[in-house]
Amino acid sequence: MKNGKAVGPDDIPVEVSKTDPSPQREMPTMILFNVVFALRANADPSVINCMHNLSRRIAIALQHEERRCQYLTQEATLMLTVQEEITTMTETDGSPQSPFRQILPKCKLARDLKEAYDSLCTTGVVRLHINKWLEVSFCLPHKIHRIGGTYIPPEALERSLKAIRPYHALLLLDDEKVLLSQLPLDCSPAMVRLIKTCSAVKNLQQLAQDADLALLQIFQIAAHLVYWGKAIIIFPLCENNVYMLSPHANICLYSKLAEQFSQQFSGHDLPSMLAKFSLPVSLAEFRNPLETPAQEAQLIQMVVWMLQHRLLIQLHTYVCLLVPPCEDEPGLRDEEPPLAARVGGRSLSTPSALSFGSPTSSDDMTLTSPSMDNSSAELLPGGDSPLSKRMTETLLASLSEHERQVILNIPAAQNPEDLRMFARLLHYFRGHHHLEEIMYNENMRRSQLKTLFDKFRSVLVVTNHEDPIISIFQSPME
Repeated sequence: MKNGKAVGPDDIPVEVSKTDPSPQREMPTMILFNVVFALRANADPSVINCMHNLSRRIAIALQHEERRCQYLTQEATLMLTVQEEITTMTETDGSPQSPFRQILPKCKLARDLKEAYDSLCTTGVVRLHINKWLEVSFCLPHKIHRIGGTYIPPEALERSLKAIRPYHALLLLDDEKVLLSQLPLDCSPAMVRLIKTCSAVKNLQQLAQDADLALLQIFQIAAHLVYWGKAIIIFPLCENNVYMLSPHANICLYSKLAEQFSQQFSGHDLPSMLAKFSLPVSLAEFRNPLETPAQEAQLIQMVVWMLQHRLLIQLHTYVCLLVPPCEDEPGLRDEEPPLAARVGGRSLSTPSALSFGSPTSSDDMTLTSPSMDNSSAELLPGGDSPLSKRMTETLLASLSEHERQVILNIPAAQNPEDLRMFARLLHYFRGHHHLEEIMYNENMRRSQLKTLFDKFRSVLVVTNHEDPIISIFQSPME
């Protein structure tokens, strides 16, 4: 207990050594101090961990300045002096007065602590310069990343950031100049280069090549910008992207967003533009082929603006295998496990970030994957060779006898190439992998996949919904 309030692990005692190897530094007089954030007893553990992190950062900066120039001793002495003066005045006048209002104008440390508290309560972003020198930066993700009235748990945010793939793109939420002006003077040159190279039409793989950075470094910088609320993860803009109005979008006629939109895009109003996305629509359908290149570029900028303000969500195509039940067996046998348990022996883990091939900008072209073991470039025997048939039978072995018979009776299954491709992609037909992910992992064209889906449409169900990996980034900010 501290001042009647429960204090968790965010109470950081720091001991300052009396001996210092540097002769230029003064002997510190402040032996022990605490940086304390008093939290409610029912505070979320993730909030406690974040506050613990902030208190450690402030304590380390204060410890450094105390050893260097006795900064903490001087500030503490100043605070105590003002408090004694206020106490004396209170005893003389008889009217109680708070010393805090008198301390703030005179004490830099007091102002820094107040600024940290106010920033945590408002924006969640803390930027301090202890003793006008050491920078302390901190981000409280609970304030920055929210869905409606609830915050996104840091664990969920971390899972999504770990699931970023090279075919994703980074969308900056601020103007390039504004974002660069907010960076510290000693920030990484790689971050500056990424921000200047970043584009909504480039995937991370292309971005790594254009910025001349390793893909692993691109992932790290992108995750850092997303964590700080300066960017979101999207799929690169292309004609085949399908968007629709977000269920959380503010569609009021006279909202602040509508006013900002009209100021940035003169002659256009936000409600009319959002009405075009009431139903799912692709960018190819959204644009007018008779418009000039300048007008098309402005339309793309409008879509980017609406994505930045979380007014649109993107829908992806997912495929599920759904074989009609046998007439003699109206229901699945109790002992038969679901398809998701029988299919999927292959690992779809994140590939090495340093071994990706050359990307392409066209959406109908493939994204080169490093994992050639799972790609369409496999050296499988062609035609009707016995080896080809055995490999196809092996791939279909996870299905039940009824499911195999239904698939083999489809006219397209009489073509060995089509059947082999279907069997190789079978582990994707669980509704967990969207079209673009299959294109990347298998090094295939969009047209190839759509043609295959159409040939086996009697046993495949195609659905469209959000990508759960990036859906949390498309939710509106409060």
